Amino acid sequence: MVEYADGSVLAQLGAPDMRTPIAHALAWPDRMKTSGQRLDFTTLSRLDFEPLDEDKFPSVGMAYACLRAGLPAGVAFNAANETAVAAFLAERIGFPAIVETVRRTLDRIAMPPLKSLEEILAFDREVRESVKTFFQGTAPGFAAGKTGTSAG
Repeated sequence: MVEYADGSVLAQLGAPDMRTPIAHALAWPDRMKTSGQRLDFTTLSRLDFEPLDEDKFPSVGMAYACLRAGLPAGVAFNAANETAVAAFLAERIGFPAIVETVRRTLDRIAMPPLKSLEEILAFDREVRESVKTFFQGTAPGFAAGKTGTSAG
């Protein structure tokens, strides 16, 4: 959902079927017919929304803080997250270490002004290398090898 300045909200709704977003990504900017489930509003009795549980989803708060902080923070957030997720998928860190890696990266990396695509890409590479070095044991709590919990 996207909330506009006038307070109106535009929502993208669909059945819980990954074929639809995958087809969307493959056909972008066009749409393609899929065999995916269709959303049937006649059987959808209601939509329930609950406040975000920030304890369960701490990355959401970090992401909003990065949006407020500006472009360098967003680049750092994304680069740290992608690098940590890759390390998790390679079984070098545990799942909880992903959030802690992003948090520690944002806390310790300088946020330079970024004025060109080249500067953005260079900063992205710098953050990714910093996170990799972080995992190699140069930062406390992230020794090389799989970590089952977040660093303390």
